[in-house]
Amino acid sequence: MTAWQRGAWVASLVLGLALGLAGCGGGEDDKPPADERLGGVAQPEDSAADEAAPEVEPFTDEVSVGIDARLRSDRRLLVEGTTNLPQSTRLQVLVERELSGVRWQARTAVEAGGGFAAGPFGPGSGLPDGGYRITVNMPAASVQPPAVRARLGEDGQHLRGPLVQASRHGLGQVISASQRFLVGSEPRHTTDQVKVIEVE
Repeated sequence: MTAWQRGAWVASLVLGLALGLAGCGGGEDDKPPADERLGGVAQPEDSAADEAAPEVEPFTDEVSVGIDARLRSDRRLLVEGTTNLPQSTRLQVLVERELSGVRWQARTAVEAGGGFAAGPFGPGSGLPDGGYRITVNMPAASVQPPAVRARLGEDGQHLRGPLVQASRHGLGQVISASQRFLVGSEPRHTTDQVKVIEVE
């Protein structure tokens, strides 16, 4: 087969394929009517795409966080609290011994009704007497569940009040609340604003 014959054969093959594909493919005019698609059952048009997502009411209250703690019989600390932050807001609870700077931390989330709890904190041998600082932090909105983020804002811009502060990492606004506690078996006299926790 000469080069000319080979070229003519390839050209006719390409032309045949093109005509075959044109006969198989349907144009816009070949589409069945909308009510005949999917076995003749009328299908609704994409009205869901036209509907806007429901508006979520932004968080408008001043943030409040109440912290309480109790010492179990094994001298480990349970931290409980209340807040008006939305349900499922992720929180981080930190307990620090003032004398040594030793810390324990745990993650928790706001439950229905605004309560949260974390712990127990402390070594297996129990917490020694002394002063402790309990801090409750709300991490950046970017790590919060979508429903919480929708209320607080992508950067926490809907948060307000004295507990609100700018994130150290430039991730918007976060929350931090702390309370001092004294752990001991008998009440102590102090001029500080501090709560004394006795063993149960």
